Amino acid sequence: MNKIEYAPVRVIKKFQEKRLRETIAYLGARSPFYRRLFRESDVNPRAIKRLEDLKEIPFTTKEDLQRYNDDFLCVPREKIIDYITTSGTLGDPVTLAMTDKDLDRLAYNEKLSFLCTGTRPGDVVQLMTTLDKRFMAGIAYFLGLRSLGAGVIRVGNGIPELQWDTIHRVRPDTIMCVPSFILHVIKYAEEHGIDYRASSVKKAVCIGEGLREADFSLNLLGQRIKEKWDIALYSTYASTEMATTFAECASGKGGHHHPELIIHEIVDENGRVLPPGDVGELVVTPIGVEGMPLLRFKTGDLVSMHVEPCSCGRTSARVSPVVGRVNHMIKFKGTTLYPPALFDVLDHTPYVENYLIEVNLNDSGTDDVTARVGTRPGAVEDVVKDLKDRFRARVRVAPRIVIASPAEIRQLNFPDASRKPVKFIDKRPGKS
Repeated sequence: MNKIEYAPVRVIKKFQEKRLRETIAYLGARSPFYRRLFRESDVNPRAIKRLEDLKEIPFTTKEDLQRYNDDFLCVPREKIIDYITTSGTLGDPVTLAMTDKDLDRLAYNEKLSFLCTGTRPGDVVQLMTTLDKRFMAGIAYFLGLRSLGAGVIRVGNGIPELQWDTIHRVRPDTIMCVPSFILHVIKYAEEHGIDYRASSVKKAVCIGEGLREADFSLNLLGQRIKEKWDIALYSTYASTEMATTFAECASGKGGHHHPELIIHEIVDENGRVLPPGDVGELVVTPIGVEGMPLLRFKTGDLVSMHVEPCSCGRTSARVSPVVGRVNHMIKFKGTTLYPPALFDVLDHTPYVENYLIEVNLNDSGTDDVTARVGTRPGAVEDVVKDLKDRFRARVRVAPRIVIASPAEIRQLNFPDASRKPVKFIDKRPGKS
């Protein structure tokens, strides 16, 4: 058991402040980027002693990582074991380098997260995620499960036929995948006479897509999975830069914070730290990273933090489902939108098979939004009108609607170079 997650809040804070001072000292001694930042911003590293003192330090951004990538490296290159890149969700991917110690930390993080989801030694987990393409998460899951003592089946993403062949051969109790892929796995089973409800699988640990609404109830994707296949569903939230996972427990009330691995803040658009419960941008300071540690990194994700004790007994904070991304805010016909609001309309339209939202900047300098939609047989007579009415009813404005075949949309959703399903493409300058 990870005792710090069950400790009184004051003990967690004191523990994190000690680790913060160690992190600041390490950066001041080893990081070219942060030594320069402290000097140019007139920050005295020795004066940063409490969590509240973090506000004296400027934020680190994705642009900083892109412009000064090598300056974040704190060890000689011969100590680097693994090179990874971010997924590029908020711009061009950046390279991060991990030492042997960092890989051990990553394994510990995922061990804690799998334990949070109820995974135990001896369980068998089928990984429906890639371990290649410079992807951190795939190797993290493998290392964490190995450390936990669980069995691992490295199938990789896609290929429902291979997924079912593996389930029949090895009988895993848990699958780990992007949740929308579960629907593809179910569809393949239905089309090929596979009794998936009688399979060995009892649980799915999900990545990359949300399963819950702000009140922690299952969203439409989660509901569709549960209606078809009554397995336990667990959401996780992470990013490459964080090198840390927030994983749900059986209570399903948000992703649990691992206090020994990361410090979190929620800030408003002016950079002011917000109280628990308020929605703002998540800012993180990973703890114990050796190769390329980050300080006050702005994730771009809009979330809130819940600090009341969980029914599982943990007293550490819990992160809410992601509301949207700061960089993906859309100003459309006088209305401020985030892509999840548009997804929600299409997810709740029964004849919509799949879709892609595109945002462009028009000649007048304002945002244009296009919804490319693949429909199922039996759609309403005037699909475009019906969809526009649905958008206006839910978000007050209607994007341009383009109807395409589900196969065409599927190719856009799953491009060869992507490690995650693509439902949103931002073509505005500086936003790609």
